[in-house]
Amino acid sequence: MFRSLKALPLTLALAALSIFTTSCGSSGQAQIRLINAIPDGQPVDVYVNGTRIVQSFSFGGVYPPPTTPASYVKVTSGSATMQSFLPGDTINPVPPMGTMPLNGSTQYTVVAIGLELNESPPLLITDNNTVPASGNVEFRIINASVNSPAGGVDVYIVPPGTDITNYTAQIRSLSYTQASDYPSGTVAFAANGYAVIVTASGQKKALIPQPSTPKAGSITTLVLVDNAGGNNGMSQTPLVLNDVN
Repeated sequence: MFRSLKALPLTLALAALSIFTTSCGSSGQAQIRLINAIPDGQPVDVYVNGTRIVQSFSFGGVYPPPTTPASYVKVTSGSATMQSFLPGDTINPVPPMGTMPLNGSTQYTVVAIGLELNESPPLLITDNNTVPASGNVEFRIINASVNSPAGGVDVYIVPPGTDITNYTAQIRSLSYTQASDYPSGTVAFAANGYAVIVTASGQKKALIPQPSTPKAGSITTLVLVDNAGGNNGMSQTPLVLNDVN
């Protein structure tokens, strides 16, 4: 069974918000974590409705810093405005900017995407950190690479050293700004780990051969990003988040 995961574009608006850092939730609160996937952007301070939640947030950064299980910032559910400013400035916002429609008792990953001058709104992605059944493992892929193939990417989760010529990808045609489902129940635990192979959609040549040795019952999120600097191609080193276990 696949658990649905949607990436929602955000639009600019205003709303009230109270926030503090935690890893717990309640029915009236949501939880967010931030990823900076803008390869040519400068470090920024990120504010939610006028409250600064992280300083000098650089490309490749994750906030709160990655932990297992994943850590989040708790916020009031509803509509919340996100803005970024160069350090020391609180008047002239820069990307990412947008509003976040947040549901209570829900965890989200917010990804700043695009190139600095494109002013792309961030992505709001719903997380599901329920422990996989029967000791299986789950992988989720977020395509935040501007320079990923135009037709999207396929992802194979296979034993190390596997020739994928006759294999079918578990995740197919994942386009820029999309997040995959969690292929629940399709990836049995393997003590010697996996190769997470990313190819152009419909192709068999590995663009990213990422080794992974998760524990049984774990959930791993891989975020495809670009090389630093902007138009330098897709990085062969995705961000790896060990969300559960």
